[in-house]
Amino acid sequence: MAQTSVPAEPGENPPNPPRGPGAARAGDPPPAGSSGSGALDTYFRISARGSSVGRELRGGLTTFMAMAYILLLNPILLGGEDVEGHRLDPAQITTMTALAAFVTTVAMGLIGNVPLALAAGLSVAGVVGNQVAAEMTWPQAMGLCVIYGLIIMLMVVSGLRERIMNAIPMALKHAITIGIGLFIAMIGLNKAGVVTENAAPGGPPVTLGPAGELAGWPVLIFAVTVLTIFVLMARDIRGAILIGLVFGTVLAMVVNAVVDISDKTWGGGVPNLPDKVVDTPDFGLFGEVSVFGGFSEAGGITASVLVFTLVFAGFFDAMATIIGIGNEAELVDDKGRMPGLSKALAIDGAGGVVGGVTGSSGQTVFIESATGVGDGARTGLSSVVTGAVFGLMVFFTPIAGVVPDQVAAAALVVIGSMMITQVKHIDWDDKAAAIPAFLTIVLMPFTYSITAGVAAGVIVHTLIKAAQGRFRDIGPLMWILTLAFLVFFALHPIKEWLGVG
Repeated sequence: MAQTSVPAEPGENPPNPPRGPGAARAGDPPPAGSSGSGALDTYFRISARGSSVGRELRGGLTTFMAMAYILLLNPILLGGEDVEGHRLDPAQITTMTALAAFVTTVAMGLIGNVPLALAAGLSVAGVVGNQVAAEMTWPQAMGLCVIYGLIIMLMVVSGLRERIMNAIPMALKHAITIGIGLFIAMIGLNKAGVVTENAAPGGPPVTLGPAGELAGWPVLIFAVTVLTIFVLMARDIRGAILIGLVFGTVLAMVVNAVVDISDKTWGGGVPNLPDKVVDTPDFGLFGEVSVFGGFSEAGGITASVLVFTLVFAGFFDAMATIIGIGNEAELVDDKGRMPGLSKALAIDGAGGVVGGVTGSSGQTVFIESATGVGDGARTGLSSVVTGAVFGLMVFFTPIAGVVPDQVAAAALVVIGSMMITQVKHIDWDDKAAAIPAFLTIVLMPFTYSITAGVAAGVIVHTLIKAAQGRFRDIGPLMWILTLAFLVFFALHPIKEWLGVG
């Protein structure tokens, strides 16, 4: 891995001169648009990380546009009935989703000083909406979110979570970055309608478009947007991703106004001018939480298994995301360690508590943060910008759906293409590095699960090192992780053995 800059935290010695692409070097003037010795530059260490205020603002807006879909998707994920047949109000979920993202993302920026944005985690919300709510009421389900968040925070305070992340070998960390790149590219291609599930019996599991070919105006909008971004990047135009997203959204609105296109065709977001821009927020879900009620409702064993599932979903998805984006932003040293990591992990853990209290499900670091990093973001200022826009969305929920899925998907594909470049840092002649890296990389997109890729890589890494007699290279934490991931893969038979549905 190339030598990268490691910004010093308060109390640390000054960092070594940055060496990453585009990073500032000792003696260089601050980048254009930076605040020089101003308050923002001093607090967020903007110049020290080779960035500028303009890049951070642009990166924050880009990240928001790439993940704004959560305001539409989270009410769908949490839109089912709980064990008593009750449903959450969609408007209230949207408001709470924006509020929770605002609180956690701004906290990440101000305290963690890293370009990571948080919102309701898709994996966590999926578990809460489809598994947890089937066993208990919504307030009790949100109580389990509070518990899993507290567990992760306890792991952070004890130093266990950071030690686990630092115990992951460098080859696996690079593989995680690559796998996440392919994973988010797969998400983007699927959202755009380029890669779809094949409904025909006996055929391949996925296909190009709905029937082996691309079809529809939204797919064309995606193609034009992604090609626009790639062309702008090839021309070294700053803000290529944000410019592409704005252009794609405007183009989608024009096409949607001229051509008769069903709203369903656009997926999560419909590029229409909303009837009203501002609406009064509904905070009715805030505080509707029963922390321990789920244990009496569903039983101790069932509730414990559900908490374990939530911890896995929140812990390892966030771990892999932070590693991947930290590498992409050049915030890690040559051993893969990131300054201020413990603060970022603590805020991510607190996201479970915030999500439970607000009724929006656990908050976690979003992989779409990579879009802002790809647009130049390197500090927490970009996160403050992203969080601030989410805060505004509490009042502007009617315009949350203006950016269609196909436009946001273009940014994901572009970022995937950038993150895959980490492949050059893996020694493919070393079987102990290459085989676990390969499994990590391919399983993330193929299983649609970041955790599955990390789990397979850790297990096989430990197995191969042991088979080579290199037990000293493994370390106790890797053995513990291997055992935990074996339990993760064996959850189904374990549930059957315990009689848990």
